[in-house]
Amino acid sequence: MIDGFLVVDKPAGITSHDVVSILRRTLHQKKIGHTGTLDPFATGVLPIALGEGTKAIPYLDESIKEYQAVMRIGISTDTLDLTGNVLKIRDWSHITPEMILSVIPKFTGSILQIPPMFSALKRDGVPLYKLARRGETVERQERSVEIHSLVIDLISLPEIAFTVRCSRGTYVRTLADDIGEALGVGAHLSVLRRTASGAFSLTHSLTLDELSSSSIDNLLQNRLITVGQSLAGLPEFQLTAAGSRRIQNGITPVPSDFESLPELIPASGKVKLFFNDVLLAIGDIYPAETSSDGLRMKLVRVFNLLSPLQLSGWCGIQKDLKNPVN
Repeated sequence: MIDGFLVVDKPAGITSHDVVSILRRTLHQKKIGHTGTLDPFATGVLPIALGEGTKAIPYLDESIKEYQAVMRIGISTDTLDLTGNVLKIRDWSHITPEMILSVIPKFTGSILQIPPMFSALKRDGVPLYKLARRGETVERQERSVEIHSLVIDLISLPEIAFTVRCSRGTYVRTLADDIGEALGVGAHLSVLRRTASGAFSLTHSLTLDELSSSSIDNLLQNRLITVGQSLAGLPEFQLTAAGSRRIQNGITPVPSDFESLPELIPASGKVKLFFNDVLLAIGDIYPAETSSDGLRMKLVRVFNLLSPLQLSGWCGIQKDLKNPVN
């Protein structure tokens, strides 16, 4: 079984689940999952967790995502993208580049969004998109998202190309629709390409064609991102042999089980626990009640030992993984 992550450049026209199914057949491995869906019409970065990598998904830092997109003003659709039914057509001929640039600052920083009906969010256990397909509309609560940057790349009316860096949970379709409404002419998204999700980027990706034509050895040596590398943002603690045995028995390590402790130990938060450069577990440090309590930790996830081959992973991206999208 392969343990770690592959970054797939998802093509348009298939779902994220379709990509997982293709990898299961190609790699002859059942334990595979993705870290977050991309709309079927969207392309780009889709991190795929393999084997023990699936255990690491909750601890990944994918808080910042980056997209390149194209919106078309003047046409509003029920899905907020090109796949939907047209709801309204409005004249956009009076819109100028200056008008577009003047509304963009309103959509940066912390903003409120209403999730679209055509989304995977659930109401009473039923995905909203299923309700939408039945013609039903339910009330959705506004939620706050963070738009770290919104850059207009090209204005060729009625199309506007832009790049956005945003928090997890942001709907770029909703962003396009809201910008269109601010201009008074409506809009929908015609192109959406995810270029980065946390530390995973297109630089490290492979297409499905490349996947089908690559040998397992090539994937392991040149494409695989190890579980430890995927968690590069977490502090790293090295265990002694005794500490390693305690963890393999499900016992939380004590201070004497570490080879050495960092000079600056976080007061709280998740950390990686290694032995001989092999990731064994994720621990959760919590504040000591008194200064004499020392290091207080509990185990939150224990991994099966990774082989040396898988541990080596894709060494060429280690530096990039420690420096997510800027």
